[in-house]
Amino acid sequence: MTRRGPAVYTIPPGTAFLDAIAARVLHEAGGDPLAPARTRILVPTRRAVRALGEAFLRATEGRSMVLPRISPLGDVEEEALAFGAGEAPPFAGALDLPPAIPELRRRLLLARLVLGLARATGGGPDSIEHATLLAAELGRLLDQAQTERLDFAALAGLVPEALAEHWRVTLDFLRIVTESWPAVLAEEGGIDPAARRNRLLAAQAAAWAAAPPDGPVIAAGSTGSIPATADLLTVVASLPEGRVVLPGLDRHTDDESWGLLTAEPTHPQHGLARLLERIGVRRDQVADWPAPKPSATAEMRARFVAEAMRPAATSEAWRDVDGLSSDAVRGLRRIDCPTPREEAGIIALLLRETLEVPGRTAALVTPDRGLARRVAGELSRWDIGIDDSAGTPLATAPVGAFLRLTAEMIAARAAPVPLLAAFKHPLAAGGEDPAAFRARVRALERAVLRGPRPAPGFGGLATALEGAADDDRHDALKSWVAGMGRMAAPFAALAAGPAAAFGALLAAHVAYAEALAAADGESGPDRLWAGEAGEAAAGLVADLGQSARDLPPMPGREYPGLLDALMAGLVVRPRWGRHPRLHIWGPLEARLLHADRVVIGGLNEGAWPPEPAADPWMSRPMRADFGLAPPERRIGLSAHDFTQAMGAEEVVLTRAERVEGAPSVPSRWLLRFDTVLKGAGLALADDSGDWAAWRDALDAPAAVAPVPAPAPRPPVAARPRRLSVTRIGIWMRDPYAIYARHVLGLVPLDPLDADPGAAERGTFIHRALERFLAECPGAPPADALGRLLAHGRDAFGAAVARPGVGAFWWPRFERIARWFVAEQARAAKEGRTLAAEAGGRIEITAPGGPFVLTARADRIDRLAAGALAIIDYKTGAVPGPGLVESGLEPQLPLEAAIAAAGGFEGVPAAAVAALEYWRLTGAEPPGERKALRGDPAALAADALAGLSALVAAFDDPSTPYRPRPDPARALRFDDYEHLARVREWSAGPGEDGA
Repeated sequence: MTRRGPAVYTIPPGTAFLDAIAARVLHEAGGDPLAPARTRILVPTRRAVRALGEAFLRATEGRSMVLPRISPLGDVEEEALAFGAGEAPPFAGALDLPPAIPELRRRLLLARLVLGLARATGGGPDSIEHATLLAAELGRLLDQAQTERLDFAALAGLVPEALAEHWRVTLDFLRIVTESWPAVLAEEGGIDPAARRNRLLAAQAAAWAAAPPDGPVIAAGSTGSIPATADLLTVVASLPEGRVVLPGLDRHTDDESWGLLTAEPTHPQHGLARLLERIGVRRDQVADWPAPKPSATAEMRARFVAEAMRPAATSEAWRDVDGLSSDAVRGLRRIDCPTPREEAGIIALLLRETLEVPGRTAALVTPDRGLARRVAGELSRWDIGIDDSAGTPLATAPVGAFLRLTAEMIAARAAPVPLLAAFKHPLAAGGEDPAAFRARVRALERAVLRGPRPAPGFGGLATALEGAADDDRHDALKSWVAGMGRMAAPFAALAAGPAAAFGALLAAHVAYAEALAAADGESGPDRLWAGEAGEAAAGLVADLGQSARDLPPMPGREYPGLLDALMAGLVVRPRWGRHPRLHIWGPLEARLLHADRVVIGGLNEGAWPPEPAADPWMSRPMRADFGLAPPERRIGLSAHDFTQAMGAEEVVLTRAERVEGAPSVPSRWLLRFDTVLKGAGLALADDSGDWAAWRDALDAPAAVAPVPAPAPRPPVAARPRRLSVTRIGIWMRDPYAIYARHVLGLVPLDPLDADPGAAERGTFIHRALERFLAECPGAPPADALGRLLAHGRDAFGAAVARPGVGAFWWPRFERIARWFVAEQARAAKEGRTLAAEAGGRIEITAPGGPFVLTARADRIDRLAAGALAIIDYKTGAVPGPGLVESGLEPQLPLEAAIAAAGGFEGVPAAAVAALEYWRLTGAEPPGERKALRGDPAALAADALAGLSALVAAFDDPSTPYRPRPDPARALRFDDYEHLARVREWSAGPGEDGA
């Protein structure tokens, strides 16, 4: 068989590309089920291989046949391309290549070189994690240069004297790839994947050029963006039975614009224009692949897209757009959504609606993985599992998260937050029933993990439990914590050491993760490595065990970061169980696949098209001089994928107007569409409002009733008859808090891993001052500071071992102590301390029976004139004078009333002449005295009268305990706000909670 010139074809957008290839091959087979086996078909990816096989099944309606030999160009193997060494004996040896070095091992070997250079030069990354991230960038540089078939020796001449010195330093660093890396590859007996792919493609091209294969060869769907691939396509196009089938060659762009495209890397046809130039074929010589002709609507749509994508140099033609009819926008609509959340919900509705028509298919095409995951989540409300071609990141899969959390927990020495994150993970069971294990974890949390951090490690947890309330439950927890410590001990010892081999850390980590994952009746490995994600994680661990043997020892604290870096980019793809008619495709897959409705989502700048990545190694001129493709080339590839997706029968364009709270910029292609449509007098269909309303209706309740503020009215017998002076201000400003605490008995939990809270550090400081004043009630002696610090050490006790206390609050207490001793010397001239931490009470007659007001005064002094001074120590903020005078902070005035009535133990009744706050912060200044304005007796009388009225009001069964009766005077910190559901009834329109 002979013919003239290369055979190059195209299939227009809108025609099912792979279905058209399959239909033609079957047509040429003439009904012979064995004939297709003679045909060789090259497609861009492995996914396309599977998809083409499915296209043949659809075309034959499942009848038995022998498929053509289908091979991927993007992931080449000898078995795929060497279709018989006997066909080209002179070239059989060319395919005998060293194996490609595994990507993971390559990254770790490069990281070792990076660390070695950094240590030799005194600069560069200071941890193996950073070195690994830098190694990934070096690997990308290797791939780019080898893909373009460049010689790294040319790097030496890239930096003229005019360029900055730091570029010279960069090129010195790149000696890793020019000098060190080839030696490492030779030692490994391997070859870089890109270089190996180039040699395989070159060998196949040479073999076929010398001895054309017996049978048809079809290269379908590739744009020849890889030079070695373009060379092979050139050979295929010239074979006697070879054909190259291009995806979506533009037939509508004028010749002037087409002539500019080889120098316009951002244009969607740039790659195809360069490929045709390389093959030696003009655009008008490219034939249409035998397939049903596109409809008039599809033709007009293609013309519209071509017009919108014309190069900037000829865009003046938009001033007078001619020849576009309404067919250009038939089946095309645009939906602008407020945020990605709404966008995902509307896309899910669009996909779900497609299923209402039997046999109809739909796909979301987007490079935005966050949007893809949101859509998959939205579809789960209909129990639809959707196939996302990009897969799920291993790091976010349950097993990946469990491995990361256990590593972080051990490296953090069982700090509360990492420990609870690991122990509350569904895979954690510790060898017992998972529910029982989680119950123990919650008990441990309540016992010692709430509040300030315990001392490091499981030993610190055991020590904290020793200091907690001693009961049978804590005895059981102590034994359990000891067992957890023994389980973690080998891994913890390595992680705490100054240096350990990565392999040893990995082995200890895996052993610990398996032990922690074990449950009663099921082994840890069975639970941990189950399912597709488990298999992927097990594969990663196996690869790491083999690839990391040459890494230098590393500090154990760096292990979690390194594991994160190595896990990044790994994905899990389901093998089955996904919906047959709904899909999520990446742009590359969408180029060849077909759906009746295509949603192109995330059409904002930065996603469509992606931002060109900054090159960490070379400036733009240096890249050009070296021969690397410009960063904008990726935009052109993305543009081609976008225009291919635009060929579907029905296309919906979506974007979010705000992303992460900031306004977004529409994709440049949307702006081009707007310009062309305006020039042609056309407009896209816009039914955004309908879809937004339908999406909102999914979660809208049947009826919306205003939610009133809670107003509990417990019986008087259940209402508190005894309160401290510190609770009275809360009662006045937020009665619901009193109801929750004293009627329901709900006590707020401390936060996790907290800085020692005001209550706890206040307790330490108050206790130390109480003991000091009991010993030195008058003028302080010469050794007063030493005595006070000694009392402070006793008061803080074991809490000093907690990192937050020992590092932060003890130094502050030392400053407080110095200030206090100096201030006490001045105060001693005014009077003498009668009592510290004195308990007191008075009884108030009320309609519901006696009401007891209690107090514990921090300090009561007897002044020289015989009157009393009441002092309150504040380790936090001091109430403003307006709050005290208004009665909203009545603590000191009520204590004055108790003192005047002789209600404090050991303090005879006397008039109160002074009320003071001593603010003790340990900051600058360490302390401060603030006296209340006004007559203490009058303040006390007013406060007592107000309290009597308050008690009487709440002794009325009809009086409710409302939250925030006066929002302007609400508590700054409200422990019961969530319980009172304040946001449901208090927010106005447009606020949270509306």
